[in-house]
Amino acid sequence: MNKSVKTRIESDLLGSREVPEEALYGVQTLRALENFPISNFKLSQYPLFIKGLAITKMGAAEANHQLGLLTDDMAKAIKTACQELIDGKHHEQFPIDMIQGGAGTSTNMNANEVIANRALELMGYKRGDYAHCSPNDHVNCSQSTNDAYPTAIHIGLYYTYLALVPHFEELIRSFERKAKEFAGVIKMGRTQWQDAVPMTLGQTFAGFASILRNELPHLEAAARELLTINMGATAIGTGICAEPGYAEKSTAAIAKITGHKYILADDLVGATSDTSSLAGYSSALRMIALKMNKICNDLRLLSSGPRCGLNEINLPPMQPGSSIMPGKVNPVIPEVMNQIAYKVIGNDLCVAMSSEEAQMELNPMEPVIAQCCFESSEILIQGFDTLRIRCIDGITANEEVCRNYVHNSIGIITALNPVIGYKNSTKIAKEAIETGRSVYDLILEHDILSKEDLDTIMKPENMIKPVKLGIKPKK
Repeated sequence: MNKSVKTRIESDLLGSREVPEEALYGVQTLRALENFPISNFKLSQYPLFIKGLAITKMGAAEANHQLGLLTDDMAKAIKTACQELIDGKHHEQFPIDMIQGGAGTSTNMNANEVIANRALELMGYKRGDYAHCSPNDHVNCSQSTNDAYPTAIHIGLYYTYLALVPHFEELIRSFERKAKEFAGVIKMGRTQWQDAVPMTLGQTFAGFASILRNELPHLEAAARELLTINMGATAIGTGICAEPGYAEKSTAAIAKITGHKYILADDLVGATSDTSSLAGYSSALRMIALKMNKICNDLRLLSSGPRCGLNEINLPPMQPGSSIMPGKVNPVIPEVMNQIAYKVIGNDLCVAMSSEEAQMELNPMEPVIAQCCFESSEILIQGFDTLRIRCIDGITANEEVCRNYVHNSIGIITALNPVIGYKNSTKIAKEAIETGRSVYDLILEHDILSKEDLDTIMKPENMIKPVKLGIKPKK
C-alpha cells in the first residue's frame, strides 16, 4: 500500500492490517484483493449484482429488526446504506474479482463491510468503529454467505433478465419489420446448400423473427426459477444461527422491496447446494445464442459477394474491410454477434461444469457461475442493440438478383411439378442441367405452358403457399 495513503487498522481471524482510511470496504475485502488478482471481471462492473447484494442485506435487516435483533437506529442506518447502493452509489467500493475461491465469502464480506461502514457514518461514527455496527454481527446477522450470496445472485440476475427482454424484443420487431418490407421479393430457398424451392425474402426474415420470439417464454420460465431463494438457510440449510421465522420474514421483505414474487425454497438443505436455476437461466441464454448464430451466418451468406457470392441482400457498410484489398467491405456486425454467441455458449459450458461440482451441502463454484451468467446477459444486450441498429434496420434487398436466381434455378421445377407432371418436370430439369439453360425458357420452348400460365404460376403469391390454380399443361 502507498505509504502516503492514510490508513486505519482493522483485524480479522488472521491478524491486523492497514486499510485505506477513505475506503468503505474493510480487511476481508483487502485480503480478497490480494488473494484473487485473477481477471478483469470486477464486482464494481456488475451494478445489478451489487443491487442484488444490497436488497438481500436490506431484507435481512428488516427481518432482524422485526425480530428485535437490530436497534431502530442501526436498522435504519443499514437500510439507508443499502438503498444508496441500490441507487448506484459507492459501487467503486467493490473492487474485488468476481472469480474467487471461498464460495462467494469475499463478495459477501465486501458488501457487509461497505454497508457497515456507511451505516457507521450515517450514525455519526468513524469507519471501522465496528462496535457500533459490525459487518458480521449486524449486517450479516442471521446469515451465511451460503444463503445471502446465492440470493443476491438470483435477485441480480432477475433484474438482468428484466433489462435484457426489451432489447431482445426490439431486435425481434426489427426482423418483423423487414419481413413486411421484403414480403414481395421472390427468392430461392436453399437446403443443404442446394437450390430448393421458391419463397420470399420476407419469409426468410419472418422465420428469423419467429425462432427468436419462440425463445421468450423459455427465457421467462428460466428467469421465474430465480424467484425461489434460500434466505434463512444459513450455512447448510438447517437455519443454524437464525431465529424461528427469520427465513419467512426476510423473504417477504425482499419481495416487498423488489415488488417481485420471491418465495422461500421448500427444502433449504437441497436449495443451498443446488444451482440448477442458474444453470437453467444460462441454458436459456445459450439457446438464444444458438439461434442468433444461425441467423448471423445466414445474413453473411445472403450478403456474400458482391459479385462472386449470393448478393441477395445488402448489409449497411460499417467500415473498410481490408488493409490491402481496396473496395472490400466485410459483414462485421453479424461477425461480432457470432462471436458473442460463441462466448455465451462457452459461458454456458462453464456454468454446466461448475453446477456439476456441487459437493455435499454447498457448491463452491458459484462465483464463476455468477460471472458467466451476468456476462452472458450483458453482452447479449449489447449485441442485440448493435445488430439491430447497425445492421438489421439498414438491410436492403437486391430484388433483381433474387428474381434471376429463381428464374434460372432448377429448383423452380418443383413449383411446376403439380401442374406439368413428374414426367415433364424430369425432362425439363435434365435438359436444364445439361444445357445450362433456364427452366423458364425451356418450358416455353417445349410449349408445355403458355407464357401467361407460366407467369401466373411464378407469381410470388402463388409459389410461397399451397394454392389451387386450375392450370393445365398443353401437352
